[in-house]
Amino acid sequence: MRRVLEHLSNRGLKYLTVYAFSTENWQRNNREVQGLLGLLEEMIDEEVAELHRRGARIRHIGRLEGLPPAIQEALKRGVELTSSNAGTTVSFAFNYGARTEILDAVRRIVADGLPPQDIDEKLFNSYLYTADLPDVDLVIRTGGEVRLSNFLMWQAAYSEYYFTNALWPDFDKEEIDKALLSYSQRERRFGGD
Repeated sequence: MRRVLEHLSNRGLKYLTVYAFSTENWQRNNREVQGLLGLLEEMIDEEVAELHRRGARIRHIGRLEGLPPAIQEALKRGVELTSSNAGTTVSFAFNYGARTEILDAVRRIVADGLPPQDIDEKLFNSYLYTADLPDVDLVIRTGGEVRLSNFLMWQAAYSEYYFTNALWPDFDKEEIDKALLSYSQRERRFGGD
């Protein structure tokens, strides 16, 4: 994570979202879930100070409820500590699923009593976990998988995709540069011809 962020920051990237734990991951066996949560807690504790030192701003996207209290508190501390930083915004998707995000947005809109005729894309976007973030330009999927896996489906509507067989731990500067080169050679039309 550290080397990816450092390399992307040096390349001028302003926003990075890392899918760390999905709402569907709760369906895995309990030992695996506990192992993943332990790794996440350790990663948060180890990385927050370094990210803060680099001027990064940390965001959490997803549901806090359902996460162990120690992870909730670590995320809250990291977000608060880095809230004034102006460097790369790093969003950690913990307990995140795009369908859950969309349903949560709809529930909040209904709870706020908004008339249907007032609901447009801009308003709907303001109810998403990522309301203050720009739409996604590039989605990179590691590990040979060629699916979105319920990740930022609304925000990635006009994203470019890059799929690689490299596993996340092996996703190094060379792999990042391959993805960025591929992206730079594409013509983005956002639905136009």
